[in-house]
Amino acid sequence: VKLVESGGGSVQAGGSLRLSCAASEDTYSSNCWGWFRQVTGKERELIAFIDHDGRPFYADSVKGRFTISADNTKTTLFLQMDSLKPEDTGMYYCATDSFACWGGWLQASAAQFEHWGQGTQVTVSS
Repeated sequence: VKLVESGGGSVQAGGSLRLSCAASEDTYSSNCWGWFRQVTGKERELIAFIDHDGRPFYADSVKGRFTISADNTKTTLFLQMDSLKPEDTGMYYCATDSFACWGGWLQASAAQFEHWGQGTQVTVSS
């Protein structure tokens, strides 16, 4: 599975961005899909995922501001980011795996996802 992210950029605080993640094949129907954020020098942080039943979950830091979704063809994942803050700055990665979400939000981590995109940079200025 090849994943390609797009949509990153630079915005001012309070602005919005919409990230996309295009998959090379249809895997959504049975996979867990996640968005991660990484800041230089820190671990990759899981900020949202859609589990194998299509249910979305969010980190507290983005809950109410970010929305994860997928299109009807089940080949593209999105992350709508509103009310952006400077602390949202980082490299954003999408990832997918057949089993990563089975343990629920508290058990999911970067180590459990097999397939990754190359990342797209988001910079939020104050």
